[in-house]
Amino acid sequence: MRVVNFGDAGGAMDQNTVGRPMEILLVEDSLTFARIAFGALKKGAVQHRLTWVTDGEEAIEFLYQRGKFSRAPRPDLILLDLGLPKKDGREVLTEIKHDEELKQIPVVVMTASTNAIDIQRSEELQVQSYMTKPLNLKKFRKLVKELARYWQKDMILPAEPAVD
Repeated sequence: MRVVNFGDAGGAMDQNTVGRPMEILLVEDSLTFARIAFGALKKGAVQHRLTWVTDGEEAIEFLYQRGKFSRAPRPDLILLDLGLPKKDGREVLTEIKHDEELKQIPVVVMTASTNAIDIQRSEELQVQSYMTKPLNLKKFRKLVKELARYWQKDMILPAEPAVD
């Protein structure tokens, strides 16, 4: 697992974030792994709202708020599998990291691929972490907690009420 400086994701957080849970987009075609990710996130005690899509085309539609996703929230974190149907996760990752707005969203690659080219390409595209399946759930929860801590630092806190 490789974790980079979370400060690189500076602009990912919307300025209307007062008190809201972290928005997580899970892009995963396996129901089994999606259940594992749901459970790990729940046990991680991070206030979040998770959206699950099962292929690369849906991920892109969600991120660009097209079609049935026209009112989708902008994710604060993307959990991305590389081996996806319709549009491969490698293509999705490349598209995210070449878009000026989307590239600010932290991406954690969670994949079965141990291919050196996939790992190198992900590092070149500056993902926050590259984790191979089966995941070490303890490390996964720790990573999400660290990402959530960084995300919370960028949240706008309500002003203290004036005391007369």
